[in-house]
Amino acid sequence: MTTLQAKQFYIQANTIQRDIGFLYQGLIRCYFIDANGKEITIRFINENQYATHYPAFINRTPSKYYFQCLEPTKILNLSHEHIYTGYERYPNFERYGRLIAERVLLYQEKRIDSFLFQSAEERYLNFIEEHPELIHRISLTHLSSYLGIERQSLTRIRKKLSRR
Repeated sequence: MTTLQAKQFYIQANTIQRDIGFLYQGLIRCYFIDANGKEITIRFINENQYATHYPAFINRTPSKYYFQCLEPTKILNLSHEHIYTGYERYPNFERYGRLIAERVLLYQEKRIDSFLFQSAEERYLNFIEEHPELIHRISLTHLSSYLGIERQSLTRIRKKLSRR
């Protein structure tokens, strides 16, 4: 079990991820830094979820993302070697791995679709509906980055919705 404090990194960009982390307690923000030096949040990982840049983990290539704790966090680590040994020895474990991969794919597809087919307001409302446990645990700056909008735009959306 790894214990990290707020602001500590679980994974740094440009490093090879040796373990998949299962969050027992805490909250992690996954982000990258764009060409202008701006941090772009792509995901929040909370209890009972896996902290991984899955394609990089599987291919043993450096991650493109930073995984930074927003709260004190406890993580159970599963090494690449142990996971693949488990796949070989236990067919049910391999099935579990496939289900995790499917969830990662579905999450990524849904995220892409949200930017293609939804307004910022719709993305905000969906976030609140799908992640009510996170809304008071993350900053508006991180949330606006995740939604792909400026913080001022998020403030306007929240103000508009509060009048309804």
